Amino acid sequence: MRLEILPVPGIGHVSEGDDLAALIATAAPWLRDGDVLVVTSKIVSKAEGRLVDVPADGPERIVARNEVLAAETARVVAARGETRIVQTHHGFVMASAGIDASNVDKTRLVLLPEDPDASARALRAALRERHGVDVAVIVSDTMGRPWRNGLTDVALGVAGMDAIRDHRGEVDPYGNELQLTQMAVVDELAGAGELIKGKCDQMPVAVVRGYLTALRPDDGVGASALVRDATMDLFSLGTAEAKAAGLAAAATLPDGPNPTPPDPEAVRRAIGTIANVVAPGTSFSLVADEEVRAGLTARVPGWPVAATTLVLGSPATPAGPADLVRFGADLQRLRTALAAEGVTSLLLPPPPGTTASAALAL
Repeated sequence: MRLEILPVPGIGHVSEGDDLAALIATAAPWLRDGDVLVVTSKIVSKAEGRLVDVPADGPERIVARNEVLAAETARVVAARGETRIVQTHHGFVMASAGIDASNVDKTRLVLLPEDPDASARALRAALRERHGVDVAVIVSDTMGRPWRNGLTDVALGVAGMDAIRDHRGEVDPYGNELQLTQMAVVDELAGAGELIKGKCDQMPVAVVRGYLTALRPDDGVGASALVRDATMDLFSLGTAEAKAAGLAAAATLPDGPNPTPPDPEAVRRAIGTIANVVAPGTSFSLVADEEVRAGLTARVPGWPVAATTLVLGSPATPAGPADLVRFGADLQRLRTALAAEGVTSLLLPPPPGTTASAALAL
């Protein structure tokens, strides 16, 4: 495969209502069927009127920008000082919801296109129907990346090609079947286009030639295929936000035994986690012997039939009112540590006739 990345100079300033297809066709009469057109989202937004007026400077500008950011935000993923990493209503996770103040008058902010896939489809259709050239269209924007410094361009919208090249089921030269490999090829092409476009060169359009051997007859599902479902996202919150969510969850732990027998090692790890923070003399122990456990649980008031594991807890003796309050806090610490191991628990009175002050049914 031989690829060419070609600049499209001469687009000029884009204003609301401008015909992007006409501007691009005039600037690049050499476009060919099968080319991949990479268009910066900013000129798409400008043509579609996705701009808002804000004060040029001062605290009023900050207030106005924050209001715009709130309107464009579906949820906050992470925040550090004035920096906000948010999920937009499109599903993209970006700094400041993709709101941009560069390459635009100081009294305006540029928002992302309302529907980048629809924008890509419309531009492709206009080029094909009015200018006689059938290309794939990528609407691109710049994003940061977790775990790595630096920015790169990615696809927000696409038409005429698949967003993902799925290699699953293919066999590599060593005979290994690929199980997980799905390449975000439109992101790679968007990044390739950025090598030509730059940030300060007023080159908002690039063409990648030689990648596609055939266009889709339809537009495809678009770049929405790249948006990971929240239930599959292992990193849906920033570190501080995840810790805060965990602390909030610790205050609302469900009461009930674990639905399946917990791993004894997980229970021991939880006890070990809090060993150095509980009050001196406080002890928690897993009753490992099945015969002993059966005898004790038979005497625990309200022991649930579904519970399979018993943990006993005792404060230091003698225990005054303040010590018992602290013991209650330490019990909650243990329940939280168990929850972190995926083990739910139910607090019950201890078996009569023992030195324990509390029982946890797991």
